[in-house]
Order: sequence, then structure tokens, then C-alpha cells
Amino acid sequence: MEMPHSYARYIRQGRIRDVLGNSFELADSILGFLVSTSLFLAVSGVFKLYLAFLLYGTRPQWNLLAATFFLIFSVYGLNKLTDLDEDEINNPERTGYIKRVSGVFRHAVLVSFAVAVILGVLTSPWAAPVIIFPIFSGVLYSVSLIPGYPRLKDITGIKNVIIALTWANGTAFLPYLAAGAPELQRALMIYYFFFMKSMINTILFDVRDIEGDRANGIKTIPVKLGLRRSRNILIALNSTLVLWMLLAYSRGYFAGYMPVLVFSILNGYAYILYFARKRERPGKLLDVWVDGEWFYTLPLALFL
Repeated sequence: MEMPHSYARYIRQGRIRDVLGNSFELADSILGFLVSTSLFLAVSGVFKLYLAFLLYGTRPQWNLLAATFFLIFSVYGLNKLTDLDEDEINNPERTGYIKRVSGVFRHAVLVSFAVAVILGVLTSPWAAPVIIFPIFSGVLYSVSLIPGYPRLKDITGIKNVIIALTWANGTAFLPYLAAGAPELQRALMIYYFFFMKSMINTILFDVRDIEGDRANGIKTIPVKLGLRRSRNILIALNSTLVLWMLLAYSRGYFAGYMPVLVFSILNGYAYILYFARKRERPGKLLDVWVDGEWFYTLPLALFL
């Protein structure tokens, strides 16, 4: 007996929905793993460094890109291992991933430390301090070295500055060394751009984590100032990049990449206004849009 055409079509549509649903679940699971283990952030950091090479007008060095990958993975991996209590509230999915692979993850973090330092030393003696600085600051940031005293990450605003400095040091100075130490003013312009982008992003992640931080007594900027004033600060910080861009244009810097920089600044306004407001937790969207900015910014720069 032949199945009615409308019923057969209904069965096919149901199967298609099942396949699509399973595909989305698999993609979400893979993305969750990459974000939770900092692999997503490490690759994004490599793209970010690649863009810095372009802004210097020099050829990217693959050993420095690799060192950056291992460095970011190790530093942020250490932070995730020390933040399990806060993340039980802020990001239970991430905590679940880390706990399931904690043994392997610890060893991977240690090996990555070593590989990053070795690659830096083999590249240049001057690259070694740039690479070691994030490791040193990561330990100070995540661990209380003196009993009874808070970690640096527990001091309002200090942790944001340290994270921004750490990102800016590596992103601006590694290409600076590879470019043969070009004029200092260009280097300082590049440094400020990446420092401010990182400063904005780390405060935005504090906005996402406001509930867990408040429950654990961590006085972040959003916890201390509230959402509205934090949003105003973020908009003000991003607006300094408009003045930065005008100064860069007047000096003739980054002429071929001005559309990319304009896009990055406008993108900053967009995700500040979207995430710094009362709403449900953004989940992985914040990671993909903000931490993953360089996944879609670098291709635009390469196209130009």
C-alpha cells in the first residue's frame, strides 16, 4: 500500500529537522569545548597577532604565532583551573568541561608553558621576556601568593588593567621585534589600540559574570558601579579609539587598513550596547562575538 504523498512529505521533513537538530547540538558541543578549554581564545589570539604584523607592515613569523597560541592556552587554562568556584555560578557548562578533563588539562597547561617559552627563546632573546610576562602576570593574577591578601584579580579594576597590558604587550611587541624595531610612535599607536580593545572586552566579561562575582565577594567594576555606569565607561573607552584613529590618519599610519580599524571600533560600540544591558546571560554568543572578533576582522584586513 502506497503511503500518502502529504504523509511521506511530513516524515521527510521530520527527519530533516532531526538531522539539523543533531547537527546544531554537535556544533554547539564542539564550540562549548573549544571555548571552555581556551582553544577558541588561543586561535583568536593568533589571528589578533597576525593583524598586528599587518599593521607593522611586516611578514608574520609563524614561530611567534605558534608561541602565542601555546601562551594564551596555558595562561587562560591556569585561570580556569583556579576559578572553578566562581564558574560554578558564572559558567557551569565550562566548569563541567574542565572538571571532566582536569587531569589532562593540567598537564596540557604545563607543557604549553614550556613550548611557548622555548619558541620565544629560539626566536629572539628579546622575545623571551615578552612571552614570560604573561606567564608571570597570569600566576599573580590567579593565585594569592601571600596568605590573607587578595589575588590581583580580586582588586577592582586592577585585574582588567593587567589583562589588557598582558594582551597589548604580546600583540604589539612581538611584531615590533620581528619588524626590526620600527619607529616607536607607530608601535605605541598599535599598543594603545590593542590595549583598549582588551580593556573593553575584559570589562564586558565581568558584566556577564556579575552574579557569580557578587556571590563570591569579587568587587569587579560592574559589581561596584552597576550596569549603567559600567556601560557608560565602556562607551567612553571605545570613543577614545575614534580620536586614536583620527591621529593615526593624520600621521599616515595604517592607511591600507583604515576600513578595518573603523569596522573594529564600530563593532565595539555594537557589542557594548548589546551586552552591557539587563538581559539573560549571553552564553557563548559573548565569546564568539567579542573574543572571536579577530576571526572575522583579520580576513577583512587580508582582503584589503
